[in-house]
Amino acid sequence: FFIRISFLNLFATILQPTIMHYTLDKKEKYAVLKLHEQKLNTLISAELKSELLILNSQGYIHIVLDLSDTQYCDSSGLSAILVGNRICRNANGNFIVTEISDPVKKLINISQLDSVLTIVPKIDEALAQINKAAAVS
Repeated sequence: FFIRISFLNLFATILQPTIMHYTLDKKEKYAVLKLHEQKLNTLISAELKSELLILNSQGYIHIVLDLSDTQYCDSSGLSAILVGNRICRNANGNFIVTEISDPVKKLINISQLDSVLTIVPKIDEALAQINKAAAVS
C-alpha cells in the first residue's frame, strides 16, 4: 500500500506543470528576458522556447537573454537558447545571451556554441550592443 501511494505521489509530482519564473522588459525595439530559474532544463526549456517565439511573433527581432540566476543548463536548455538565436537571426535581428554563470559557460564552450551564440559578459554591455543594432534596423 505504501509503495503504491509513494508511486502515485511521484507520478503526480512529475506530471505537475512547471511554471517558468522570469521577467520581461519590452522596449520599443528590443526585449530583455531575465530567467529567474537556477536550472534551465527540460522542465523549463519548452516554456522558454514558447516565450521567445511569442516575442518574435510580436515583432521583437532583438532579444537579450539574461541568465544571471541560472547555474545549470542541460541540452534542452541549450536547444531553447539556440531557438532564440535562430529566430532572431532569421529576422535579421540579434540575440544576445548575457550574465552567464561559469557552469553554463563551460557547457556552451564544450558544446562549441560559443562560436554560434553572441555572448556578452554584462547586461550593460548587452544593452549597449542591442541598442546599437536596433538603431540601425
